[in-house]
Amino acid sequence: MDPSVNSAVSASLVMQQAQTLQQAQMQIFREALDTQQTQVTALMESATTQSRLATDGSVGTQIDTYA
Repeated sequence: MDPSVNSAVSASLVMQQAQTLQQAQMQIFREALDTQQTQVTALMESATTQSRLATDGSVGTQIDTYA
């Protein structure tokens, strides 16, 4: 068999394996981004719900003193 054919087939197989690996890495990356999006959304929602001022008493009616 011609050596150039062997090298072409070998290069094709290596490229196919690299593409499969890259697809797997991208899938993991997308899942990590989705997880981060969920966490950031939950954090932002929790920050906006706790910013209410007190309605009675002498503390927290003018400035948000929640800590």
